[in-house]
Amino acid sequence: MTAKFSESDCQPVSLSSASEDDTTWTHLVQSSVPGLGFLFEVTGKPWTAWVGVLGLVFAATIAGLLGFGGGMHHKYENENENYYADFLGRSGTTASTSGSSNNCPSSAAATEIIAPDTFYSHSPSACTSSSLTSTCANPLNILSASSLPFSPAGMIMAAPSPSLDAALRVAREFDLPSDQVQRGVDEFLSQMAEGLAKNGTTLSQIPTYVTSVPNGTEKGLYLAVDLGGTNFRVCSINLKGDSTFDLTQNKVAIPRDMMVASSYKQLFKFLATQIEAFLEEHHNEHFEATVRRRRLTGTTDQYRREEIFDLGFTFSFPVHQTSINRGTLIRWTKGFDIPDAVGKDVCLMLQDAINELHLPVRVAALVNDTVGTLMARSYTSPGNTETLLGAIFGTGTNGAYVEKLDKVAKLDVKNDRTIDHTKNQMVINTEWGSFDNHLSVLPNTIYDQQLDAESVNPGIQMFEKRVSGMFLGEILRRAILALTKDSEAKLLQTDGNLIPSDSPLYEIWGIDTSFLSIIEADTTSDLTATKAALFEHFKVSNATTDDAQAIKAIGHAIAKRAARLSGIALAAILLDTKRIDTDETVDIGVDGSLVEFYPKFVDYMREAMREIKGVGEKESKVRIGIAKDGSGVGAALIALVAHKGYAIGQR
Repeated sequence: MTAKFSESDCQPVSLSSASEDDTTWTHLVQSSVPGLGFLFEVTGKPWTAWVGVLGLVFAATIAGLLGFGGGMHHKYENENENYYADFLGRSGTTASTSGSSNNCPSSAAATEIIAPDTFYSHSPSACTSSSLTSTCANPLNILSASSLPFSPAGMIMAAPSPSLDAALRVAREFDLPSDQVQRGVDEFLSQMAEGLAKNGTTLSQIPTYVTSVPNGTEKGLYLAVDLGGTNFRVCSINLKGDSTFDLTQNKVAIPRDMMVASSYKQLFKFLATQIEAFLEEHHNEHFEATVRRRRLTGTTDQYRREEIFDLGFTFSFPVHQTSINRGTLIRWTKGFDIPDAVGKDVCLMLQDAINELHLPVRVAALVNDTVGTLMARSYTSPGNTETLLGAIFGTGTNGAYVEKLDKVAKLDVKNDRTIDHTKNQMVINTEWGSFDNHLSVLPNTIYDQQLDAESVNPGIQMFEKRVSGMFLGEILRRAILALTKDSEAKLLQTDGNLIPSDSPLYEIWGIDTSFLSIIEADTTSDLTATKAALFEHFKVSNATTDDAQAIKAIGHAIAKRAARLSGIALAAILLDTKRIDTDETVDIGVDGSLVEFYPKFVDYMREAMREIKGVGEKESKVRIGIAKDGSGVGAALIALVAHKGYAIGQR
């Protein structure tokens, strides 16, 4: 993508009149001359940048006498295909220039200028006058911190090292330009419609039989369990009826040998045992009383309804849901692989395990984590705006939204008595992790291909494998290892291999996505935090600043691509429901480590949404908020729905 500007973007600025508070000064030092941006960023004092100006004048004079400078630019462009400047400027082609006497473009036509023209300031299209007291204020707006994979404090004034040059070439492979974003939205809309019309589609569009969302007045004590990835969580939630709640929880890691097994019974027995331990620890009085009573009566059916804990089961895997508490497993994701569970009712599998332990618990509702996020956000969101969408961007990714009931063509809506028609709506679980499994629009680098081939489910969940936290670190790990083996790049190869043989970098899934958040947040001049993380996480000592910058550039590109892909999904739902065309605020609830901890992840999502036809500036009407404890609170709210008979036909 080339950078474009017009005459209004390119006005002369006098250095002598600039002050610390002058925004044009900030543009000048941060954008027009990157090195001065470094001084200003570090010190915050304009006089330091004056020193830089004098240094640049002296250097330029010497360079002119020796006959290089512009030659260096052209030599680098010719021999290295301009990858470095191309990455900095987000421009893909050399462009011609036309402009006024100070080399700013005339108002007659927009001008495209590639980054090196400003970066090296030797080309006539550098948008500078012959006097150092007048220059264009931020002519391209491409060298500011927001457009770089690292802050001005981490910028390079000369051509990059071989490792950074190679890293930037890799980073470019993860670019997702506006036209590709638009194609993604168009395809997402098409697959949404197909999924509402019939079963067996790429985008499953699963009916949840939840036909209303909470408003914050609901009350009661409910249990919830959450099987969503690497951990299992057991909660009790006291809904207070004023959009607030009290939550008590235990969390345990899922043993790896239970995630990949031949029989489901071991896993579900483990889950039931954790429920028993939770009740004994946090609700012992009620637990002991019901256990004693059960010994006398013998069966759960002989209990009074109020003696049983209603439980919402958040099960964050694709299921074919046939009622609010019934659903058969379609397939495993997120590293699970237990073949004999596929096709079985997940609520019955859990209830059977609970009954074997004689626990006073009824599995009342089957909840996908995104449905829970939607419900929790709607319960706690400010104002009277009904939440449209709940989305997860964590270990996995998925979305659930409120759809018009008459659009769910694959249901026999008129004759299905389990459906409440009052509001003519139903929450739909998209299962968007499987969007575009056939790769008609999704990007597909060599690293994506390698990851997919070695995953437990090759060929499916292709959107999730480019977006979710479980996979981003693995994509980065593969890119890093490829550059360590590159004879020219020599990443992490200063004075021999810096990676010890027992480093997690050599292990599949060896990079957690939290590492990407750490290096993205690192704005130190020599990327000290990145180097420290390389040592702490991967036992890599003595990494150079070039190594750190190379790894940061790739990590930034991978995560930004994930965020822009996420923006495709959000925008498609805004367009499908037409909520973006109303005058009301559109509320979206999100949860997960990426939206909570990765710097600017939501900003990059919004950036992509603004580039989409039909959204554009209306994106500002979208309110995105974190849905805290979504899978727990949301599951409790749906257990309440099941208990009370709200929003379903069974009274």
